[in-house]
Amino acid sequence: MAGIISDPGGFAQLCGELQAEPAIGLDTEFLRERTYFAQLCLMQLSGAARTECIDTLAIEELSPLRPLMGEPRLCKVLHAARQDQEVLWPATGAIRGLFDTQVAAALIGLPAQVGYAELVRQLLQVTLPKAETRTDWPRRPLTSAQLTYALDDVRYLLPLRERLTERLRQLERWSWFCEEMAQLDGAGPFTVEPEQAWRRIKGLSELDPSRLELARRLGAWRERRAVSADRPRNWILPDVALREMVLRVPRSSAELAQIVELPEGIRANSGRELLAVIEDSGLPAQLPPLPQRQRPDALSSDTVRRLMQLVQQIGRELGMAAEVLATRRELERLVAGERAGALLTGWRRQVIGERLLGAL
Repeated sequence: MAGIISDPGGFAQLCGELQAEPAIGLDTEFLRERTYFAQLCLMQLSGAARTECIDTLAIEELSPLRPLMGEPRLCKVLHAARQDQEVLWPATGAIRGLFDTQVAAALIGLPAQVGYAELVRQLLQVTLPKAETRTDWPRRPLTSAQLTYALDDVRYLLPLRERLTERLRQLERWSWFCEEMAQLDGAGPFTVEPEQAWRRIKGLSELDPSRLELARRLGAWRERRAVSADRPRNWILPDVALREMVLRVPRSSAELAQIVELPEGIRANSGRELLAVIEDSGLPAQLPPLPQRQRPDALSSDTVRRLMQLVQQIGRELGMAAEVLATRRELERLVAGERAGALLTGWRRQVIGERLLGAL
């Protein structure tokens, strides 16, 4: 029967043992649907001889893990590492020495967002059960089946690392992977400055300075309120409502009520504060008209289309998904004259960037 470590002493002992390993597997189970901060419910660790679940609800002090996570010599193997990095950041700081199996899989020709179970099936010929995919991870006690499911999420990470490394070297793409990991390695801090929170919202960057100042103030108000209440940002003020407030700039309760994207409950509870934020923004009585959305230039659109065809051709030559090589947005920036993007640095410049420039 699968077990779980729920005492600090056992956890510290496990971390001490894993320090001698060349590589460890790592995964987390967490919830954040109803909170601003992710609730870490379970952590799974694997070494050459041990695979364990850690009850992070019972063990709140995770400091024994920090030396492991910060040691670049010790390889940490994760699948789609970004969310795990973010969830663990408050407890462990930056994770160094990363090996992301999803990134490695994309570079050997598998789909860019291949799932862990599918990767295990394709590379290790093991089919993982799906019965516990909707587990309520905060609930205790966890069943043996739930713990086995969680352990399976790290049980195969080290074998996957071996297979992926071998394949990357065969394809002479190991240096590509190392470049990708260098960008991911040690990422952080995973925090949002309230004054910069508005940048997460699409469709605002082209506005006039007055409306941008309002966006900054509303974004900061929402961020601070979400952190204080530990609730998702959109529960405090939905993105679509914030955007409409910036565009239309309501200055009275009546005008605020006309923004249908603003939920009635939020308007009733926070309407006065929102109007105060708008008033404190010091906007002029007469604002400039909203910018007209520019229709795509026909020549530029055709150029992007032709470059995308070239990317797809190169992808077929390499046996890789085109989106791993270049996104449409990156091609649009290239056509617009940008020369500082990922397409013109590192391995991508050699593999695809020079050919794209030649086509231009």
